[in-house]
Amino acid sequence: MSHHSSRPYSPDQRRNLFDHLAHQMNLSRIIFALIFTFFITGVLFPFYWMVSSSFKSYAEIGGRNPVYVPSALRLDAYKELFDPAHKSFQNFGTNIMNSVKVSVPAAILTVILSTLGAYAVARLNFRGKNLMVNGILLIYLFPGVLLIIPLFAMLAQVSTQLGFDVQDNLSVLILTYLAQTLPVGLYMLANYFRTIPSEIEQAGLIDGCSRLQVIWKITLPLAIPALVSVFIYTFMIAWNEFLYAFIFLNSNDLFTIPIKISAIFGDPTPRPHVVMAASTIMTLPIIVLFLAMERYLEQGLVSGGVKG
Repeated sequence: MSHHSSRPYSPDQRRNLFDHLAHQMNLSRIIFALIFTFFITGVLFPFYWMVSSSFKSYAEIGGRNPVYVPSALRLDAYKELFDPAHKSFQNFGTNIMNSVKVSVPAAILTVILSTLGAYAVARLNFRGKNLMVNGILLIYLFPGVLLIIPLFAMLAQVSTQLGFDVQDNLSVLILTYLAQTLPVGLYMLANYFRTIPSEIEQAGLIDGCSRLQVIWKITLPLAIPALVSVFIYTFMIAWNEFLYAFIFLNSNDLFTIPIKISAIFGDPTPRPHVVMAASTIMTLPIIVLFLAMERYLEQGLVSGGVKG
């Protein structure tokens, strides 16, 4: 019986097998597989190279021939970032906390302010409403480099009147981030609020709720996916922001992560493996947030960006 099962295929069976494979692997599927493979490789390989390079020696990462797999999982780069006993200790934990102190309040303030503003745009009728909406979109179109000079000049004048320092002030940096994150939050939440039936809110008003109670008890629970999306998206903007932090921060103890990575990269002694280790640490919180809140992100971004 085993001898019978090991007999080679007949010519007709081979032809049928090839016809079946040809039918399954048609041109469109082959093209899709190639494009998908190229896309996944283009997305994942730079991340793999960053993580693997953080474990390489300087000879491996700086050699003429690329080393795709480190010979050992060396922790030298991470020790330099976090170990006070290291001769080139970078005190990277302080920079991480600076980024947290800036990014989390900026994201929370953006969610609160954009919720009130977006609800007004979506539900209330008032004079200048269209001008406000168009102004939000207009500000969103301007790159941050065009806003930073007038923003810095305005804050410098205010600081002289109120007696606080503009530079090396994380609170001021949070306010500057709002100029970038508020237009995004207002646009996304306004579109999402338009997808919520107004009849639900009208029923709440008839039952005796005030407008703020309607927002708190009815609208916000229904808008949780959009609120989570806005928080993560604005947190990501503040977490990765470089230009404003570079202009407003001079003290090494107040550097956020992107500024610290730039300082390590520009050091006279090149240490690319340390740059890769710091970049890996910077990337991890964003990945964790995206994976943890993927369900909310999908609902919030689709409704906030397409509908309305």
